[in-house]
Amino acid sequence: MTQLKTETKLLNTLKGIYILIIHVGKDINVNVGALGRIAFTKGLYAYVGSAQANLEQRIKRHLRKEKHLFWHIDYLLNNSTARIIKVLYKQADKTEECNLAKVIGEKGKPINGFGCSDCNCKSHLFHIEDHHFLQKSMQVLHVKT
Repeated sequence: MTQLKTETKLLNTLKGIYILIIHVGKDINVNVGALGRIAFTKGLYAYVGSAQANLEQRIKRHLRKEKHLFWHIDYLLNNSTARIIKVLYKQADKTEECNLAKVIGEKGKPINGFGCSDCNCKSHLFHIEDHHFLQKSMQVLHVKT
């Protein structure tokens, strides 16, 4: 966590968008609040989010296991087989969040309705084969796993 603290000092006042690259270690079914039970197959997922104030705190919250389950992503990350393996971010307005979700949706399989209750997107969580294509336009935040 020390490495994360050092790197996130720069994010203290940033607003922006981020992608959580999540590895799900085995097939699981998760109750995701109002969305109900969702089946997640083993593999990689990309979750797109935004923080319009204090990007650092939002990312730290996602990395914590103990938290009040509020957002859809909280329910997935609460499962012991799901873990964040990489965080990508960039300074941007909230409108970029949906644009990025559309780009990822062209390569990944959307989990319908996930993480997009405040917009008209199909999803903000995608099952992906590879995440390297995302690193071209985003900065990498190194996370100890």
